[in-house]
Amino acid sequence: MMKQLMTGNEAAAEAAIVAGCRYYYGYPITPQNELINYMSMRMPQIGGSFIQAESEIAAINMVYGSAAAGARAMTSSSSPGISLKQEGISYLAGSELPCVIVNIQRGGPGLGDISASQADYFQAVKGGGHGDYHTIVLAPSSVQEMADLVYDAFDLADKYRNPVMILGDAQIGQLMEPMEFHKRPKKNLPQKTWSLTGAEGRKRNIVKSFYPVKGQLEEFNAHLQRKYKAIEEHEVRYETVNTHKADIVLVAYGTSARVCADVVRKSRQLEFKVGLIRPITLWPFPKEIIRKISEKVQCILTVEMSAGQMVEDVRLAVEGKCPVHFYGRTGGGVPTSTQVIKKIVEVVPDNLANTLLQLAEVR
Repeated sequence: MMKQLMTGNEAAAEAAIVAGCRYYYGYPITPQNELINYMSMRMPQIGGSFIQAESEIAAINMVYGSAAAGARAMTSSSSPGISLKQEGISYLAGSELPCVIVNIQRGGPGLGDISASQADYFQAVKGGGHGDYHTIVLAPSSVQEMADLVYDAFDLADKYRNPVMILGDAQIGQLMEPMEFHKRPKKNLPQKTWSLTGAEGRKRNIVKSFYPVKGQLEEFNAHLQRKYKAIEEHEVRYETVNTHKADIVLVAYGTSARVCADVVRKSRQLEFKVGLIRPITLWPFPKEIIRKISEKVQCILTVEMSAGQMVEDVRLAVEGKCPVHFYGRTGGGVPTSTQVIKKIVEVVPDNLANTLLQLAEVR
């Protein structure tokens, strides 16, 4: 298939269509508006349904309805809009309904600005709404990966009957790169015997997240935790670069990982080696590989476009086996490779600092 130029937002929308999504509900907010605009044009062309809802709250509840009927459904928004969807996301998780939610993050808190950010990490991986639940969270670092992960997200959502969130940012969403759709359009979607499609000829189905009888909710929560444990055992995704011989390892995702990959490339010309662990699933988090690598390196540096959120999960994974340092930019600031190198110089032993300073001069 021929490569084409697309933005991350457009790639996410088309990938959803290729994956069999025929129901999209959204509400405009920058910087994800290219996605909703693309869906408004494409859904009528393929016989799908596009609704610009009256609010983000309405959109996520429309997703609930389509998902309960067994359809592949999707919504998207940016940070403040995702906040408004949190109650509905909790209901989806509590009702075990599969769907895909795309968050193209912008600066916060509050209305913030429309620049790239990674400050929604806690919201995405720690639940965000009420109750003991998880969404599967996928973090693309390129337009190609945005398409690939959105396609996979629908399969993961159906496999585990669970919401899946794509956690991008303004840079990934609006960046334009050559990409291609590797996978063929989905035609035969998995059968959903649990869905609400009419009970003629079979026992009726019930989709709910309300358990008023004493003991029922605890039993249901135990079931959810068993499911989440299975997801943690089977669905962890990550990329490692140069970690087998690294002195220091960077941990970063999304746009920050692109910057860190440049630092790794520059370090290959020096004796002091820098590696990279790029989590692709933010939940389930790749804690095992981080723990193993922490036993072999001098230290770990987590790089984020936030005040420090993923770094907490990195420290939990390391379990004190090596020092964990942090470098972050907030409010729409994007780290540069030079800034990351300067932070590395701060945290490594003095005898290596002069060698590392050469990194800033490498082109």
